Amino acid sequence: MNQQCDLGEKDRKLDYHILQLDPWLEPFASAIRQRENAYTDCCAKLLEQSSSLADFANGHHYFGFHRDQHGWVYREWAPEADALYLIGDFNKWNRSTHPLTKKKHGEWEIRLPGADALKHASKVKVIVHHKGEVKDRIPLYIHKAIQDPETHDFCGQIWMPEPYVWQCPQYKISPESIPLIYEVHVGMAQEEPKIGTYREFADNILPRVVELGYHAIQLMAVMEHPYYASFGYHVSNYFAASSWFGTPEDLKYLVDKAHQMGIAVLMDLVQSHAVKNTLEGINAFDGTNEQFFHPGERGNHHAWDSKLFNYGKHEVIHFLLSSIKYWLEEFRFDGFRFDGVTSMLYLDHGLGTAFDRYEKYFSSNTDPDAVIYLQLANQLIHEIKPDAWTIAEDMSGMPGMCLPVEDGGIGFDYRLAMGMPDYWIRLLEQKDEDWSMQSLWHELTTSRPGEKQIAYAESHDQALVGDKTLIFRMADQDMYWHMSKSSQSLIIDRAVALHKMIRMITLTTGSDGYLTFMGNEFGHPEWIDFPRQGNNWSFAHCRRQWHLADEQNLWYYDLNQFEKALLNLVSEMGIIGEKPAALWIDNEFNLIVYKNTRYVFIYNFHPVRSIDAFPLPIYEDGVYRVRLSTDDPKFGGQDRIDSNMLYETESLKEQAGNQGIKIYIPCRTAMILQKEES
Repeated sequence: MNQQCDLGEKDRKLDYHILQLDPWLEPFASAIRQRENAYTDCCAKLLEQSSSLADFANGHHYFGFHRDQHGWVYREWAPEADALYLIGDFNKWNRSTHPLTKKKHGEWEIRLPGADALKHASKVKVIVHHKGEVKDRIPLYIHKAIQDPETHDFCGQIWMPEPYVWQCPQYKISPESIPLIYEVHVGMAQEEPKIGTYREFADNILPRVVELGYHAIQLMAVMEHPYYASFGYHVSNYFAASSWFGTPEDLKYLVDKAHQMGIAVLMDLVQSHAVKNTLEGINAFDGTNEQFFHPGERGNHHAWDSKLFNYGKHEVIHFLLSSIKYWLEEFRFDGFRFDGVTSMLYLDHGLGTAFDRYEKYFSSNTDPDAVIYLQLANQLIHEIKPDAWTIAEDMSGMPGMCLPVEDGGIGFDYRLAMGMPDYWIRLLEQKDEDWSMQSLWHELTTSRPGEKQIAYAESHDQALVGDKTLIFRMADQDMYWHMSKSSQSLIIDRAVALHKMIRMITLTTGSDGYLTFMGNEFGHPEWIDFPRQGNNWSFAHCRRQWHLADEQNLWYYDLNQFEKALLNLVSEMGIIGEKPAALWIDNEFNLIVYKNTRYVFIYNFHPVRSIDAFPLPIYEDGVYRVRLSTDDPKFGGQDRIDSNMLYETESLKEQAGNQGIKIYIPCRTAMILQKEES
């Protein structure tokens, strides 16, 4: 048996590491064994003719357009098609002169002799005949799809330019690197009301990311999608970089430049569903709905208006895994954030399901084929690029999501802590003085045992029309009139203060990484509204107003400066991933205080109550100094915290003689104290 498929004795003995981490899973040990045995069996079948998953996932090296010593060869997989014809510039779109020949296993092939039979940038399509129906389609493995500016139709484009010369060919994510991730959409990343390009992002926005202190970018909307306003989540072509933002070489330039700056590049991978379009996408390519997707209603995601992959079909696994390998090989991405994992895992897509009992993770609602596919995908990625990061977008909290397959897991490195943004929204719907500090502490510090998670305060969805970012929830219409420092507004004062506190506590309470969506760090106003018929196809709200973060007379500038100071300090501290110890959680005073190595974090969320000479136990001797304060004037604060003061521990009679300090804690402030070197 292939070594990648053999999980050894663990599956027979039920001696999974996941059970040691979480004893509550013991009743489901047999289900976990069944899951792993199913993976082993599937993997063995897939690799009957391959030496490894990386060798198996080579569809893009066989199918599609390739040059050889005789000229060109084009291969396609269309098992139920009756006939295929290649058309394009090369034959003046003649619909009958270039038929493909059907081979075994539903494969089709045509050879075009001569190196010039096809030329770089020439346009192509393939005609597919099925039971009397004829449709012009885009080749499944095309590397570039373009849209006609007049007809708006998409077609494929032969893409064989001179090879891109990488300036940073040996980049690897450092083992010490922290996943501080800046999530971006290239098209809306420019100040101008237009669709931005890969190169504009690399030249204009990447320097901002580096200056802020982020270690990685997460690119949305990379794979081709016919509708720009889909945010990139209705994918049509799984081997084509989106032409909305430039050429494939432009995307390589972006990745290369990020690597030169020490920034890892993650791709937002959408394999949870596909656009239902048949003219631009892969749906019904061979004339049947079942080529890639489940038959009948199971093949439709009605909430997303899209199609659902059949992960139990080996040809589908081959297609999707080959896509993953293609992006790793061709564009040198450093990992993936898997979109819609919850939708993949459960037959009801997790819609309306409360995952409040372990039984719900191992019920008939769970799709075992999707579990196996995710395990295979993670194994493949780490085989090709061991330093890669894989991140699961799963709101269900599936146990083992971020444990190795051999330990009973699914194999991701991290999961998004999807409960955090929702929790902050619910909290902001309450009066500040009614916030439960115990509940907040629990939400920010609780995670699956032994599994890593990425914290975030707000999601990109909150920035879209129909929702609100945290600061827009707090400030609302006052953001239009009072974000100038010369203007007075208690509403803005609250929003600016809490914005900093929320981001600091979300980042530093023990998660293994952190993510923000571009512009949210400085409280970008209003919303994202993609050009559409309802707004007269306007780009007015589909851009980022970076100048707001650069104008020193605006609060946006101070929020941006705080983000920079916070991220760079946290990177220096090296505390990400270390679980802090709670020192003081107090609902009466709205206080949260915790400690991590040499640092003490103090938060007073109360709207009006400041505390003078608070006896704070630290339980060890030392001298402490304020290292960072949300109340610092350079961050839009009121300068009530003395950053030059030294706090020397003493025996606190109010705290049973424990060692601690007495400290003034103003309302709506947070500070980080650092223990002085002895």
